[in-house]
Parts: sequence; structure tokens; C-alpha cells
Amino acid sequence: MATNLVFVYGTLKQNEPNHHWLTDKENGESKLVGKATTQERYPLVIASRFNIPFLLAAPGKGEHIEGEVYEVDEKMMSNLDILEDHPKLYERKKNKMTLETTGEVIESWIYLLHKYRPDMLDLPMLKSYSSKGSHGKEYAARYLRDDVCRENMYAEMNAAVNSEDL
Repeated sequence: MATNLVFVYGTLKQNEPNHHWLTDKENGESKLVGKATTQERYPLVIASRFNIPFLLAAPGKGEHIEGEVYEVDEKMMSNLDILEDHPKLYERKKNKMTLETTGEVIESWIYLLHKYRPDMLDLPMLKSYSSKGSHGKEYAARYLRDDVCRENMYAEMNAAVNSEDL
């Protein structure tokens, strides 16, 4: 089985609303490698009326982001690309992470938002995301969004992240 390493920092982490994507065998295979932290600093912000965590492609700003690394097969990687709307909304790139348990530096895929409004850099920046966090912004899970809302979601997210079309 061909495998990839992918770093998740938001709603795909354990005990978060979209973690089921990683555990649903219909999406492919995944295995937790461990908790990890980005070697580079990035701005992790919460934006849009859905309170979505965005990792902005602005290396050197923000924090060393805490998340989890998973080993995934090609089918899961492809399904994660669909979930993250790669490359239209997020872009997937290789990045270095430090594994918490061993201190080993590994390279894994990470999803970054490349097109965003500059004022998003003025939002509070997090080190670690939790949908139940102290930031007080409840995440609106996909299953809670009705079809009409879903159709308008990209229009709103485009407005939230960039005035240009993504």
C-alpha cells in the first residue's frame, strides 16, 4: 500500500467534528502516527460564519502549530483533497513537522490557504485548534449546513478569504 503522511490541525483531529473522515474505511486507510508541531510558524485563524479554522500560507507569522500526523493511503489522500477542496480552496504542500513523542523531524503534507484577505492576518492566531476551545466560536459542521447554505458556502468563504474568485 502506497502511503502518505498528512498533518491535520483543525476539524480532522481526534475528538473534532470531521475526524470521522479519517476513520471511515470507505474513504481509505489511515493510521495515527502521533502528535506533531510545525517547524515553521503559521497563522491559524478562525473565520467565516461557519467558524472554520484556516491555516494561512504566511510562513514565519503566527505560531508553531500543534496537530496530528496520519499515515494515509492514496484513496484517503484523494478524499482529503476533496474535503479540503484542493487546489481550489486549500493547497497541499510538503512541510516539516516535529513528532512530539520522539522529537523526530518528518516531512508530511499540510493544507494551507494561499488566497486570503490580508486583514485575516489581523485575526487572533491560535497555536492549537479545538472546536470546543476558549475562542468561543462554535464550528458549524457540514452536516448541520442545509443544501441552500452549502450552495452559498463558497461564495461566503470567498468573501471571507479573498475578494477575488478562488
